[in-house]
Amino acid sequence: MPELPEVETVRRGLAPHMTSRVVREVCVRVPALRWPIPADLSECIRGERVHQVRRRGKYLLFEFSSGWMVIHLGMSGSLRWVDAQIPVRKHDHLDLVFDHGLLRLHDPRRFGAVLWHDRIAGPVEAHPLLARLGLEPLSTPAEQIGQRLYAGTRDRRSSIKAVLLAGDLVVGAGNIYACESLYRAQIHPATRGGRISLSRCQRLAVAVRDTLSDALARGGTTLKDFVGSDGASGYFQIDALVYGREGQACRRCAGTIRRVVQQQRASFYCPGCQH
Repeated sequence: MPELPEVETVRRGLAPHMTSRVVREVCVRVPALRWPIPADLSECIRGERVHQVRRRGKYLLFEFSSGWMVIHLGMSGSLRWVDAQIPVRKHDHLDLVFDHGLLRLHDPRRFGAVLWHDRIAGPVEAHPLLARLGLEPLSTPAEQIGQRLYAGTRDRRSSIKAVLLAGDLVVGAGNIYACESLYRAQIHPATRGGRISLSRCQRLAVAVRDTLSDALARGGTTLKDFVGSDGASGYFQIDALVYGREGQACRRCAGTIRRVVQQQRASFYCPGCQH
């Protein structure tokens, strides 16, 4: 599933093509994604100018005068900027056509979403899918993130790995990046969130920011489906410290990386470094 670094990579690739440009046509080939694509989407945005391309958590937000188009890439979705002459492939479900090219949504598993938030409903941050999201780690000071993690985990019995995945305190640390962040912070993924001290929460906040920044610099992670807006793969997985390295030597202590399953997700950790 594309996580924050992957979605931010896509946003940065699309913004120069779309900002201040007018949508000429909307072509919906398959309206049934995770939720139905709004039947009036074309009426909402055709002939409208894209004012801004933003991201909130794993959601892309295309702002128009009348509202926002909200896109989630689901498990296997991708958004690519292509020439209008590029043939349509199987699973190409949506095109936004501009004078100089088009935005194409490809989603084999159809777990993604294309939604509309009308401006009369208030700011897009009030959308039910966005309203409860946590702090943005790339634009929030690490100290503030650490304080939020500490305050938000005092009464939680769930593991710190589950806390990161929940996304209501800080967004962006999906499974891969949660494993990597916890390794950098030297915290065992099964440690109960409420048992982690403020100083360790601060250390984890720095680790989350550094991990996501490093992933973004490498274009995100491509394990199977993800490609950026130009079709390029991400390379963070090459430099992963623990994720996918079960049985290999820890790069810090030379111990052996282990794998456990938490909430049906694989967690990778070093028992010598993470306590």
